[in-house]
Amino acid sequence: MDFTELAIALLLILFLLLGSGVWVALSLVGVAIVGIAFFTGRPIGASMYSTLWTSSTSWTLTALPLFIWMGEILYRTRLSESLFRGLSPWLSWLPGRLMHTNVIGCTLFAAVSGSSAATLTTVGKMSMPELSKRGYSDFMSVGTLAGASTLGLMIPPSLTMIVYGVITNQSIPKLFIAGILPGLILAALFMGYVMAWGVLKKPNIVKEPAMTMRHRLYESRLLIPVALLILTVIGSMYSGLATATEAAALGVVGALVLAAIQRSLTFSSLVESLMGAAKTSCMIALILAGASFLTLAMGFTGLPRGLAEWVGTLHLSPFMLLLALMFVYIVLGCFLDGISAVVLTMAVVTPMLNEAGIDLLWFGIFVLVMVEMAQITPPVGFNLFVMKGLTNHSLGFIAKAAAPMFLIMALMALLLIAFPGLATFLPGYMNEATM
Repeated sequence: MDFTELAIALLLILFLLLGSGVWVALSLVGVAIVGIAFFTGRPIGASMYSTLWTSSTSWTLTALPLFIWMGEILYRTRLSESLFRGLSPWLSWLPGRLMHTNVIGCTLFAAVSGSSAATLTTVGKMSMPELSKRGYSDFMSVGTLAGASTLGLMIPPSLTMIVYGVITNQSIPKLFIAGILPGLILAALFMGYVMAWGVLKKPNIVKEPAMTMRHRLYESRLLIPVALLILTVIGSMYSGLATATEAAALGVVGALVLAAIQRSLTFSSLVESLMGAAKTSCMIALILAGASFLTLAMGFTGLPRGLAEWVGTLHLSPFMLLLALMFVYIVLGCFLDGISAVVLTMAVVTPMLNEAGIDLLWFGIFVLVMVEMAQITPPVGFNLFVMKGLTNHSLGFIAKAAAPMFLIMALMALLLIAFPGLATFLPGYMNEATM
């Protein structure tokens, strides 16, 4: 059987398992077992237990449950309410006015939570009622929230970055720092969209009462806790004082202190945050273990190397290869969540990237944009379902409202291709600063 037939056979088996409702992790393990059993002479049992154990005991992965727990704690605080009150006095003069609180609020919360769903739920519960009360468009409110909340995947700490770093053996702190500038540029593009809406549509919305500079500064005190938490987590890694795991531990301590100060830390909320973090961590760890076993199985079959050689015979330029991969990830995003799409493809994609001379650190940021797009892509865009749970709107309405944000993310992907320094500049300076 040649590589094309092997790839088609394994893809059919994977889609059969996924379509049957089998968990993603178990589907990956199933495909790996079939690949080893029928296309190699390797022992299945020994390969499976050694790979599953090794992938589950990686020290790098310890940052994952800690960052998840930090987000779970903050989700149960009054941080979102403080963000709205602290931001709104400074945004009323911009075209689009308080609609910008969706984008900036998601950007700030993304910097202390690695989950787009947590970002969407927390900021959405805060901003949706306030914006609706002031006469802002539901279409814009829903669309900007669905799109901007995906910044939780790009702006560190990011759970998907940790997963990508483990799979590709890239530095987690470098990936975190690499995501800062593209994340801020993407947030600026979202704000540009809101300003264009404010200028062109001239919406009839309630004007905010005039505030003195002293009153604005007083309200801004509410932003101090989140600013300190961001500086603690990101600053400790950028300065070289802490690894990703140590920064995550600092973030958990900071989140606990913030929750205690706000008196939102009760025994029941603490238990709920621990259980939520444990469930999410176990789900991601199981997917990673299945992906590691599948990567090993694919290596035994020689499929990644064969496909990389085949792509090499097409003589695609790096730009054309990236456009092709962009299309593949957009299609996958219609059917799989972001983490599953990353772990499913990297075993095959990595050899292609190495052959084309594409930096894996840069590609990590590029693929994160693809994952962000997948979050708002029907029919299984996760953020669409979360938004539906927050509002009474249909999935069709939410997907239509998020469509401009999808196009902005596609523009961001093209900007990354045209200007790769957007992702590699800060990590390069970080190397000099921490040597």
